Amino acid sequence: MSGSLMRGSLRIGAHDVGPSHPPFVVAEMSGNYNGDFDRAVAIVDAVAEAGAHALKLQTYTADTITTDADTPAFRVSEDHPLWGGTTLYELYRRAHTPWDWHAPLFERARAKGLAVFSSPFDATAVELLESLDAPAYKIASAEIVDLPLVECCARTGKPLLISTGMASVAEIEAAVRTARRAGNDQLVVLGCTADYPADPAESNLRGLPLLAGVTDALVGLSDHTPGIGAPVAAVALGACVIEKHVTLARGDGGVDADFSLVPDELAALVTETRRGWQALGEPVLGPTPGEREGLRMRRSLYVVADVRVGDSVTSTNVRSIRPAGGLPPGELGVVLGRTFRADAVKGTPLTWDLL
Repeated sequence: MSGSLMRGSLRIGAHDVGPSHPPFVVAEMSGNYNGDFDRAVAIVDAVAEAGAHALKLQTYTADTITTDADTPAFRVSEDHPLWGGTTLYELYRRAHTPWDWHAPLFERARAKGLAVFSSPFDATAVELLESLDAPAYKIASAEIVDLPLVECCARTGKPLLISTGMASVAEIEAAVRTARRAGNDQLVVLGCTADYPADPAESNLRGLPLLAGVTDALVGLSDHTPGIGAPVAAVALGACVIEKHVTLARGDGGVDADFSLVPDELAALVTETRRGWQALGEPVLGPTPGEREGLRMRRSLYVVADVRVGDSVTSTNVRSIRPAGGLPPGELGVVLGRTFRADAVKGTPLTWDLL
């Protein structure tokens, strides 16, 4: 049994998170507000309307995550489908959520019934988020190697979601060990392909049970593939948290718009991952309570023409039909040619005491 199935649950805001609860769906706004605070508020409202459980921000500035340099090392590769040739400083300047927006966005999200938290990228971001009483923290994939940041987040005592895109087993183990040494065992380790957008063929979802076993933690999926197929499949492999980027409309642009869900897709994600989780059921075989009526309508052997004592059983007066109640259909070869010991009218289930 995988680690995620052996472990219990943790709590983020008003929501229990774990294998015995519906998938916890986190909507990542990232920079899809396109520099417009009112659009950011509209995304919050759309996330709540779609039925997601949490809104996630990213807390950094261009200066806290990189530096204003324009050398090849500080540029996104030219062939990148979304951000090719952009300097890191310019990309993060466009994509960051202004710090003075955090408080009103947190307030709006909470008023809409959402848990709201963020990915901090340095200790000053953690300080800001603590002042807003964030209920959890997420370590972004690229920051999994920043063990001081992992420790800083872990020491808050809040649940910690650790994304594992690009990470080796050793790097994952080091981050998990750092969090636990800081006294925090409220961990969800997220499978992730840190490519934007990501090819579903590189999701390797069969690695989720392995990830659970290696870390002895709950597991989830931070997904950058198109659509909702990968998250639904991930639920079947133990994911109890699903994170997807969201936008109001892909056609409106935005740094992450190409691989973000629009509101109706987010609503479908919430619905279908919950259905997928419900469908997992238990490791049992056999009829379910809901199949009782179906069992009653199975075929069995019935008298299909009036018969009298002494008549022979033939294929004309006894057949395999619906419903159940008579002898199993497999007994037809045994009963053909026998004689009736009692009268029977059409519609009588065939039983041994009639023969």
